[in-house]
Amino acid sequence: QVQLVESGGALVQPGGSLTLSCAMSGNIADIVVMGWYREAPGKEREMVAMIYPGDSIDYKDSVKDRFTASRDNAKNTMYLQMNNLRSEDTAVYYCNGNGLTGYWGQGTQVTVES
Repeated sequence: QVQLVESGGALVQPGGSLTLSCAMSGNIADIVVMGWYREAPGKEREMVAMIYPGDSIDYKDSVKDRFTASRDNAKNTMYLQMNNLRSEDTAVYYCNGNGLTGYWGQGTQVTVES
């Protein structure tokens, strides 16, 4: 079993920055691929960034050049650095880990508004 706990969500003005964290615990060796997803009101959950073995990373097109996903294996933590935030980035952001089983965190709210 794996536990994922997100933190760092907040209210921020357009153009601002935030860093989300995902603390991992439990049988972390089960996780092969990790990622960040988001779910905006009235919309389906969508992939934001995926970190693959070897640390190759895929991003949703609309966040490329603005968001950076990373992980610190020593701290068992994954991060999402978000710059130049836009109102359309407003959503609940979820940490995801996949191996034989998929795991989700509880989500953290990011609100971008003036």
